[in-house]
Amino acid sequence: MIENIKEKVLVYGRMIKFSHTLFALPFALSAAVLAFETHPFSFWALFWILGAMVGARSAAMGFNRIVDAGIDKKNQRTASREIPSNALSKKEAYGFVLASSLLFILSAAMLSRLCFILSFPVLFFLFFYSYTKRFTRYCHLFLGFAISLAPIGAWVAITGTLSAGVVFLSLGLLTYIAGFDILYACQDIDFDKKEGLFSLPSVMGPEKAMKISAVLHGVSFLFLSAMYPGFGMHPVFLIFLAVIGVLLVIEHYLVRPDDLTHIHTAFFHINSLISVLLLAGVLTQGLLK
Repeated sequence: MIENIKEKVLVYGRMIKFSHTLFALPFALSAAVLAFETHPFSFWALFWILGAMVGARSAAMGFNRIVDAGIDKKNQRTASREIPSNALSKKEAYGFVLASSLLFILSAAMLSRLCFILSFPVLFFLFFYSYTKRFTRYCHLFLGFAISLAPIGAWVAITGTLSAGVVFLSLGLLTYIAGFDILYACQDIDFDKKEGLFSLPSVMGPEKAMKISAVLHGVSFLFLSAMYPGFGMHPVFLIFLAVIGVLLVIEHYLVRPDDLTHIHTAFFHINSLISVLLLAGVLTQGLLK
């Protein structure tokens, strides 16, 4: 019985790529750390912010897997995913999405009435992303926008307001996510063309798409740099920022139009490291300030 439950939990975790939480969670935590400098909050506020992050991302990924199940089954790269391979039924996946959505809404409600109200449009944007590749090549930007709501959400939960600094952080996340999602989509160019799906690589070709990705990551670096004056940060943050810039360059050196063999290294390892370094930089400068 216990083994069956454990195996089912692992299957759900694989379905939503729980490890990918490292991409966006550090950005939300960075916003929380920066907000703490002027608006100290309790352990329970952090607890509910984490609950909201996990719930929102799990609901979004689960919904995406349900909507794309038919497409994933046709694609050799994704045919082994949990729903196409029958490791999970759609009924089970819908139950998981419902539970995750309720966790997000409950966590938002525990933070503030404003967060509770905003949780519904946020869920709409997270779910709507799953349909964008059916009608626009700019689906990557919409994904970035949906995920970029995380740090703004954490900031609003703590302060009840917006600030220029957290907007820079969110725009940095938007362009960062969109940039590496374009690179990741290069794996499915032929399949997307065959199925009539949209992405920048399938519409414009990998070379032009990768140039756009590089520009987006350059813009992302500028937005993250704007956090320094926006929050009046300690100079040590610039060291972490410089390392992030180097990693972005390495990512684009590894992934080229004629060579996608290192795309998993770039996507999983480098991007996770960039997110963690950002949080580490925010924490370090906060301690030194």
